[in-house]
Amino acid sequence: MDSPLFSPLEIRSLHLKNRLVMSPMQQYVSPEGLVGAWHLVHLGSRAVGGVGLVITEATAVSPEGRNTLFDTGLWNEAQVAAWQPVVQFVQAQGAKIAVQLWHAGGKGSHAHPAAGFHYIAPAEGGWITKSASAVSLDPHQTSQALTVAEIQALVGDFREAAIRAVQAGFDAIELHAGHGYLFHQFYSELTNHRSDEYGGSFDNRIRLLVETVQAIRAVIPDVMPLLVRLSAVDFSDEPQAWHLADSVRLAAVLQQHGVDVVTASAGGFGAPDRSKVVPLYQVPYAEKIRAATGVLTGAVGLITTPEQANTIIASGQADLVVLARELLRDPYFPLRAAAALHTKTPVPVPYTRAF
Repeated sequence: MDSPLFSPLEIRSLHLKNRLVMSPMQQYVSPEGLVGAWHLVHLGSRAVGGVGLVITEATAVSPEGRNTLFDTGLWNEAQVAAWQPVVQFVQAQGAKIAVQLWHAGGKGSHAHPAAGFHYIAPAEGGWITKSASAVSLDPHQTSQALTVAEIQALVGDFREAAIRAVQAGFDAIELHAGHGYLFHQFYSELTNHRSDEYGGSFDNRIRLLVETVQAIRAVIPDVMPLLVRLSAVDFSDEPQAWHLADSVRLAAVLQQHGVDVVTASAGGFGAPDRSKVVPLYQVPYAEKIRAATGVLTGAVGLITTPEQANTIIASGQADLVVLARELLRDPYFPLRAAAALHTKTPVPVPYTRAF
């Protein structure tokens, strides 16, 4: 019996064998931004486990774009070479792989989480963080406001990283524009207090993201999908907070500029009411954006069972189910889900005796 969760999806020229996606999750094991054996096993095992699309953890476009000194990068050729065997292994398992490009902005320059995740000053090997405005996104430091020239240079960093992503063999690119990182710092009025062409009006606040999308679309193959992860809401009661209606409006603009998929996450500057953090609590964001714009969407948020995932696709709430912690707990969730849903899916030959 076929199930919607295991139906294929075409995105430009990209063929996904099912609707299950591995969500980006930071690993903090990449000195100098280099991936290695950990990522080969970490990402490769989820490909063996049957997901249709693997999305890497947030990968910085410059050294100053990192959150910690141990985040992955794609700002030099050594990093391209390090990514290539990981990409090739994932693809050899029948999965596709996208790199999530990212800049932490004012949330950068932190120690490893195991060392306390505290801000690291330049004298300690860190750097001066920069954001849309001079705001404090860390209790121990205030970011500097980016100049227009620096903003334009950042767009160039993303463009060059996209070129390297193509060289590394990635099937698609996702921009991380949520969770309080650089693009979110620009489009949310909670952190953008500028009065120039990158601040004030809605169009000005989304300008950096739109210009980056345009720059990337201009240098990657037309057949290569471009995805964006947004924070659909700010989880704030402040009148200037970002709301779902803003995300719908932004998604429509991004679609016009060649974005193929919007994954609707949330938060970054605040936390949700814990009483409302229940299974599927963020799925309505993807559903609303999809219904209002027609763009393909990915749903996230406490999705833990095959039945939940299948219902999201069957009901038209989203086009992709993006799993994070559940895939940490069970790399073979897709194979288990197929069995639970009485659906056939390819199983790696060495594992067939178990299925």
